[in-house]
Amino acid sequence: MSAPNTFSLRDGGPLLQWSALIGLTLLLGGALMAARLPAGLLLGAIAAGGLVSGFEGRAQVSPKLFIMAQAAIGGMIAQKMTPAILHEMVQDWPVFIAAALSVVVVSALFGWALTKTRVFPGSTAIWGSLPGAASAMVLMSDAYGADMRLVAFMQYLRVLLVALLASLVARFTTSGADAAAAGPGFAASVEWPAFALTLALLLGSAWIARRLKIPAGPLLLPLFAGAIVQDGGLFTLELPRAFLALNYAILGWCIGLRFSRAILIHAFRALPAILGSILALIALCAGLSFALARLAHIDPMTAYLAMSPGGIDAVAIIAASAKLDMSFVMALQTARVLMVILVGPFLARLLSGRQPVASSVLAGDDEPEID
Repeated sequence: MSAPNTFSLRDGGPLLQWSALIGLTLLLGGALMAARLPAGLLLGAIAAGGLVSGFEGRAQVSPKLFIMAQAAIGGMIAQKMTPAILHEMVQDWPVFIAAALSVVVVSALFGWALTKTRVFPGSTAIWGSLPGAASAMVLMSDAYGADMRLVAFMQYLRVLLVALLASLVARFTTSGADAAAAGPGFAASVEWPAFALTLALLLGSAWIARRLKIPAGPLLLPLFAGAIVQDGGLFTLELPRAFLALNYAILGWCIGLRFSRAILIHAFRALPAILGSILALIALCAGLSFALARLAHIDPMTAYLAMSPGGIDAVAIIAASAKLDMSFVMALQTARVLMVILVGPFLARLLSGRQPVASSVLAGDDEPEID
């Protein structure tokens, strides 16, 4: 008697595959957002893409949409680089450079340790450990030859753990916590002229970066162009939440659809080592925050969040709800993101050395090109 066939989406056609992808994204992303997890829609889209790919779905995202998603992420980061935050960074630049550099170096060393033990191939473990904006690290890692799927696995697992621990610490150490959601909802009014200008700036910058073949340029050039335009007073970047949500979903699909059963098995086999490195990194950053509190004469919780190696969005929400020194927290987080973006490729090349690009487990793994 032959074994029953495994369910497969391969023969279901594009309509079935895209219906499954969108439906799973709404279901999983909605559940994660309802649980107030950071980047819930993005995580849901990654999981949905992984499930569709695991059942042999062949849905593909247009490279043009992938470039738009990168540009949107760059604009989102640029939005947070307000003049007040930049002024705070300039005023106490030695403290910010020392604090940001310490987190980057410690994180890179944890990635180096995972690389030396061959947990992941090449520079993947280093990119997965670097504490920049998680989506930016995933996109940059792909541009510099690391495995974007495994980097995403490490980055978003760390973001999740850091956010959960920081939320618990803030809840039990501050008395002014506000449970209200930060920021406007999806139905908030949109400044359409500003949005049109923002879209033209971001997509134009991404197109130029693509033409010039700048590594990770569709993310980096819109980021710097948006920061210059906004802080120069030309116009304020307008990125509606619905637009960002769409691009989070696109980015999540681009990552998730590249997963396979082989890559998932490999990632979960490495889970104990990854969890150990993340928890050790969180503990070391907490220790560094005590030194920062003394040096900068700020309260310990503000220092803890400022040094937290998690996602800048999640940290911003926690800092706002706990009524801490928001400008200091965001200034240090922004300084660290900028530092990682600037020195991340150098650190990845330096610390990965001559490690092989692909492991034997992944050598035969077939994946679609999206870049």
